[in-house]
Amino acid sequence: MKKVLIATKNEGKVKEFTFMFSEMGLEVTSLLDVENTPDVEETGTTFAENAALKAEEISELYNIPVIADDSGLVIDALDGRPGVFSARYAGIEKDDNKNMDKVLDEMRSVPPEERSARFVCALAVARPGMETLIVEGYCEGEIGYKKTGSNGFGYDPIFVVGHTSSTMAELTKEEKNKISHRANAMAKLKDQMHLLF
Repeated sequence: MKKVLIATKNEGKVKEFTFMFSEMGLEVTSLLDVENTPDVEETGTTFAENAALKAEEISELYNIPVIADDSGLVIDALDGRPGVFSARYAGIEKDDNKNMDKVLDEMRSVPPEERSARFVCALAVARPGMETLIVEGYCEGEIGYKKTGSNGFGYDPIFVVGHTSSTMAELTKEEKNKISHRANAMAKLKDQMHLLF
C-alpha cells in the first residue's frame, strides 16, 4: 500500500483524510507520527498559498510527496472573516468554542437572509522537483444562531449545511465526508491521483 504524508497535526483532519484516502488504497501518515517536525509559518493571504507553503516546506524537509490543506470558514456578512485566520480567530491559542462564540456574537444582529457562508479547503500536493498541484473545494451553507450537534470539529456546530436544517456537527461522519469542502477538494484531487503516485 502506498503511503502519503499529510502535513497536519489536527486529529480531526487526520481522521477525515484517513477515511478518504483508504478508499484510494493509500495509507495515511501525518505530522502526529513524525517527531520534531517544525511548524510552518502560514504567511499566505489565501488558503491556497498557506497549503502550498506547508506542503512544499515539509516535502523539501523529508524529500517525499506531501499533501497539506488549509481550510476555514468564510462568512459573507463579515467580509470573508474569519477566513485564513479561522483556527485562531478568537486568539493565538486554537479554541473552537471561543472561535464559535466570537462568530455568533458578531453575527447576532445579522438577518437570516444575510447569513450565507462557506467552508473552503485548499489541498496542495508537493513533490520533490515537481510543480505543486493545488485544488480547492467548497461547502455552502449559513451561520446558525447557536451551537448544535456534537460531531465534527472547528465551526461545524454553527454551520448549517446548504438547504438543510442540520449543522455540519449533526451529520454522521459518512454524511459529512460526502458533502464537505474537504471531500469536494479530495474528489478533484482523486481525478488527478494517477499523476501523483
